[in-house]
Amino acid sequence: MMDINLPIGGSLDDPQFSVGGIVWQIILNILVKAVTSPFALLGAAFGGGSGGDELSYIEFDNGRANLNQAAQAKIATIAKALNNRPALNLELSGRVDPATDLEGLKRVGIERKVKAQKLKDLVRRGETLKSVDDVQVDGKEYPQYLKSAYGEESFPKPRNLIGLAQDLPVPEMEKLMLQHAKAGDDDMRQLAAQRAQAVRDALLASGQVGADRLFIVAAKSLTSEERAQLKGKPNRVDFSMK
Repeated sequence: MMDINLPIGGSLDDPQFSVGGIVWQIILNILVKAVTSPFALLGAAFGGGSGGDELSYIEFDNGRANLNQAAQAKIATIAKALNNRPALNLELSGRVDPATDLEGLKRVGIERKVKAQKLKDLVRRGETLKSVDDVQVDGKEYPQYLKSAYGEESFPKPRNLIGLAQDLPVPEMEKLMLQHAKAGDDDMRQLAAQRAQAVRDALLASGQVGADRLFIVAAKSLTSEERAQLKGKPNRVDFSMK
């Protein structure tokens, strides 16, 4: 069923007045939009906004594959739309941006090394955590655990006159660790896959769409023209309907 609001003005007695023509033009516009901009149409129908194709992708922070609050809100809308349109299937393509994700991956790597130091302390105290991803390091603890992580790095460190490693402020330790951090093409491919999987898992967790309707596919490389016209961040998962 389709509900259409017709904002019509004028006199019904006017011989040039034609409701049929207006209705068919509106229906034609809707059909064209369904083909050329299906996610914008879904957004208008299910509360995700009607200003564009914002539902056609999920953005991520640099170097990360975890879903932020805005991403979770989009996924909730998409899940609702898929639940109401059981004939629709969705393809998910994870993307990375070399200009920002490589640096982001290095920073995330440092964060994980810092968390690993706190995890050691927690284990020694008898606490049980599944992984470093479950560890939270607050601002007061951060310098202590960063120093421990820095101390375990194998790259050459600044030393004092008697050959001992110098105590450095937090920004200097971070800078050196970032300079020597490694991230390459394999890490980028893995990040793209993790992003697509994170979105798929979230859609499945909604309970509104089955696994048989969600397909992870490899993202095609963007041309320079496509990148220039890209809406939103390039660090993302793109959707397409099938």
